[in-house]
Amino acid sequence: MLTKIFFFLLFVLVFVSLQDLANGAINGSTKKMIEKANKNGPYLGLVIPNMFEMNPLLSNPNYKSTKLVIDYAGRRFRFGKIYKKPVILVMSGMGMVNAAVATELLLTLFEIEGVLHYGIAGNANPNLNIGDVTIAEYWSHSAMWNWQRHGDGPENPLPFEGENGFTREIGYLKFGTYSTKGEDNLLNNVWYQKEEVYPVDGTPEQTQQAFWIPVDSNYFSLSKSLEKLDLEDCINATTCLTNKPKVTTVHRGTSANIYLDNAAYRNFLYNKFNISPVEMESAGWLSFVINKKALSDLAGGGTATSNEADTFSGLSAQNSVIVMVEFVKLLAGYNRKLLSSFW
Repeated sequence: MLTKIFFFLLFVLVFVSLQDLANGAINGSTKKMIEKANKNGPYLGLVIPNMFEMNPLLSNPNYKSTKLVIDYAGRRFRFGKIYKKPVILVMSGMGMVNAAVATELLLTLFEIEGVLHYGIAGNANPNLNIGDVTIAEYWSHSAMWNWQRHGDGPENPLPFEGENGFTREIGYLKFGTYSTKGEDNLLNNVWYQKEEVYPVDGTPEQTQQAFWIPVDSNYFSLSKSLEKLDLEDCINATTCLTNKPKVTTVHRGTSANIYLDNAAYRNFLYNKFNISPVEMESAGWLSFVINKKALSDLAGGGTATSNEADTFSGLSAQNSVIVMVEFVKLLAGYNRKLLSSFW
């Protein structure tokens, strides 16, 4: 059996619930339910930030609930099938720590063959439009910074710079560039940093460093076959998007515990890193497989007075579910000829 679980980004905090789990502290009835459920695995895990993004899936006719629900450590694990493919749904909550904990519980408790994440995101790419669904080949955590003291510049080394330490390789944001009264600013510069990664097949306590994390290459290649999928473009009879939404694979996306609604920073991310979707969870997934994000707005707005997310976020969430369901359909073997060409 092909295993699609890759441990790339480790943001794990040892919460009491995970510590109890490691010690086998699961009550008898819950443990029996988990053991019984795993006999019907392996499952595809679907990690979803909130009910706003989960509800379109729960109401999708291709999702069939098995009525099994297991509650543990504040999370609810919903069991069902999409095109006969066994799936487990879990709501993570907002932010990367919540994402990491929810995914860790999913992988620890259940027999999982792969993990998908879908939902809505802001858009930094001026060539894309609201409602488009992006599938990024690489992902990063773009809020791990070394904040440089005022007076130092690009020629000055950072504290603890060197092997396995901080770096100036990736680039920096100069706040003064965005000042209306000149280029000097007491906030100075922030330098983007790599994550420390603990490879599952590596030597314990020896880390590697990475800024751009690739998604699973087979899943990403398979996603290209969804680019002609028909998506929704109207929220009602009178309110429609100007451009018909599309599915597109893109080079890069990024996460941070920041809700980005600022045009200047949006443009910086795109021009500096060629980033398209921007959101708050994906870099926290412990099993980083494939990520489908529908664009709800141009981060920072098309104008200073409008916020398209207020209008089109529901449509974007619906489009992300449409794409995710069709991807699971491929994995379930409904297009075996296409599927076999990637493995």
